[in-house]
Amino acid sequence: MKYIQLTKEQLEALHHEFATFLASQQIDVREWNDIKANKPDVADEELNIFSDMVWEDVLTKAEYIEHFSKSSINLFFCSEGVIQRIMIKSKDQSIDLSSKEGIQTLLHHPKNDQFEFFRGAKKYEKERNLEIFDLILKGASINKEGALYQNLKNFVA
Repeated sequence: MKYIQLTKEQLEALHHEFATFLASQQIDVREWNDIKANKPDVADEELNIFSDMVWEDVLTKAEYIEHFSKSSINLFFCSEGVIQRIMIKSKDQSIDLSSKEGIQTLLHHPKNDQFEFFRGAKKYEKERNLEIFDLILKGASINKEGALYQNLKNFVA
């Protein structure tokens, strides 16, 4: 398996897509129930294949990744060959950058010397989607719009 198996909740949310996947494997509902009951290894392998397909699709479409902690924000733009990063660090321990209030403070007072900004870029060390997946496993999340990255990229230039 390339990634990790989807959770029960994720699979439930993708019920129709999973049914289509099983149909493409020529597996109907009756046969799927039989496989789950009598061949758990085969059922697990089908879930693994489907999970990898879903992850691959999601990760391929992902452009903006964000990771928030109390004292820092890491914003990533994931292009084809390079991942770009903006890191914002707060020197003021009273500002929680993982909160809405902390983000508002940053956006309203970005030039305040309580914030440090860093910008960098690097080529992927391994496959693009695997690097994005590693960031997600470390607590980052995909952001479709990338508004915070776009707001801060010119400021950090």
